[in-house]
This record gives sequence, C-alpha cells and structure tokens, in this order.
Amino acid sequence: MIFSTVLTSVPNLYLTRKPKNIHIQIRCLSSPSVSISSQSNLTQFDLKAYWATLYAEITQKLEEAIPVKYPDQIYEAMRYSVLAKGAKRAPPVMCVAAYEIFGDNRLAAFPTACALEMVHAASLIHDDLPCMDDALERRGQPSNHKVFGDDMAILAGDALFPLGFHHIVMHTPPELVPESRLLRVIAEIARTVGSSGMAAGQFLDLKGGNTVDFIQEKKYGAMGECSAVCGGLLAGAKDDEIERLRRYGRAVGVLYEVVNDVLLSKSTEKEGTEGQEKKGKGYVRLYGIEKSMEIMEELRSKAKNELDGFEKYGDCVAPLYSFIDYAINRGFNVSDLSQ
Repeated sequence: MIFSTVLTSVPNLYLTRKPKNIHIQIRCLSSPSVSISSQSNLTQFDLKAYWATLYAEITQKLEEAIPVKYPDQIYEAMRYSVLAKGAKRAPPVMCVAAYEIFGDNRLAAFPTACALEMVHAASLIHDDLPCMDDALERRGQPSNHKVFGDDMAILAGDALFPLGFHHIVMHTPPELVPESRLLRVIAEIARTVGSSGMAAGQFLDLKGGNTVDFIQEKKYGAMGECSAVCGGLLAGAKDDEIERLRRYGRAVGVLYEVVNDVLLSKSTEKEGTEGQEKKGKGYVRLYGIEKSMEIMEELRSKAKNELDGFEKYGDCVAPLYSFIDYAINRGFNVSDLSQ
C-alpha cells in the first residue's frame, strides 16, 4: 500500500511551522523548491526520467501478463486496477532500483517488479471494499467494487495475489536468477501480505485505537520494505545489505504516508473542510503537525543512513536516495507519466 494516495492539488510541502534544525536540500533534478538536509556527494539524479522509463516498461509487461480471457469479467476487473492511469508503479520501480545496486541486467527484476504491482493492486482492491475502508475512488477512478461489484472485486483481488507468484516463477530468467533466490523472494512477498504484515495493519486500522505507528509500518512500510528487499534478493545482495534495504524501504514507505497526512491536513485546513474519517488514525490527528514534521525528519534520516552504508556502490544508489527526496517534496506527479 506504499505511495497509494494521490494529492495532486498540493504538490509541495509548505508548512507554517517547522521543527528546529530542519533544512531540506534536494538531490532530484525535477524537484522544484522545498527540502530536508542531505550531505551526499552523489551526482544529481533525474528521478522523473528514470521513473518514466521504468513506468512504461513495467506497464507494457503488465499488459502482457494479464490478457483478457475466460472468464472475461474477472480479468477485466484485474486489469482495471492494475493498469489504472493513476497507478504510480512505486513498488516495481523501487524493486528495480534496489536490484541495480548489485545487478547488471534489470530484466531479471521485471517479473518480480510486475508481481509486486499485482499484489499491491490486489491489496488496494480489498482495502477499498465497503467492509474495509469503504473508499469510493482509487488511482483517480472509481474503486474496483464500484464498477464491478463487491463480489467481482473480491475475486479480482484473490486472483491477483497468486498470479504474482506464478508470474515470478514462470518468467524470471533462470540463467540470471538462481532458484534459491526466487524462493526467498516468494517467501518475502508472502510474509509481507500475510497476517504479520499488511493484513495485520489493516486489522488494526479497522479496530482503531492509538496504534498509528504499527498501522503505518504494516500498511505502508511493509510494501516499501518488501520492494527494496526483493530487488536485493534477486541480485544476490549479502544478508547485511538485505537488512539495510529492509530498514530503508520501511522508512520510506512510512515517510511517504506521513507526508500525505500532513499535506491532506494542510489542504483541508486551507479549504475549511474536514479530511476523510480514516485519516483520523494518522500522525497529524494523533501528534499534530509539528511533531509529525519531526517524525518525517527522523524517517528521512533513517532511510538516508541505511543508504550511506552502500557508499562503495557509488551512483548506483542514486535512485534510492532520490526516492527519499521525492517522498517529501513531490517534485512531479507520477500519474502524469502514464499520459
């Protein structure tokens, strides 16, 4: 569920109060104005161009992976969510970016990248159901159940989860990725979506209470963590490197959602409207904007510190550094990349 909220009306974070000692500096060429400090000497990296290229390649692979066949309606419902114009493709892009730190042929990562998008879309379809978050829109269009009905939406989500695993097994080039690595990737994804991962976060989100940190980590951090880890596993990264990617991905996933919460709070405050009820379980409602900004800085620092451990890989780490900047500054609208 990482990067799942689109806030196109407030692309940059302008807050009237900022915690002390926060200065924002941008590494991403396409990001415009505001920032949080960074001391990396990496060359400037154009995340927008990188993301746009991968967006097109992954979308084409997804088109091929989910053809319409009997029973047509299930496949149409699956394609509706996976191929939505508002999809950001953040999990697959992060997976490929992590792979390219250690590996030299991104085609090895594409089947898993597509599988992550399928699993991500399935989780969003189920989250939006009336018995869950009861969301009317997703990715800039009516939610899956509003178009196809609750029954078909449940089936579409149920079908996408195993399709992702099947796609990894059947399409990953064996000459590029040994079977032992694939087994670790499949186990990682299964753990992420299960009762100790995203399902646990959704349960606590429904139950309520002041468990916002756990909810955010499981609902949003888990997918970022899984995406980064899978890229490293495919490329044969060492165990300590995998753990760095795990902590990095978790921090970035939660960071993105904390920023979403702050942006939504500021926009609704400006417009004099109330935010969605489910946002009442977010950081701003529980801690306030100033504390939420401090949490943002802590998460940014955590993510950056993990990447600093990959210094020997040089500019190969630049895409993942730029993810941190993008999570805060939203220098471009990813949805525009599909046009």
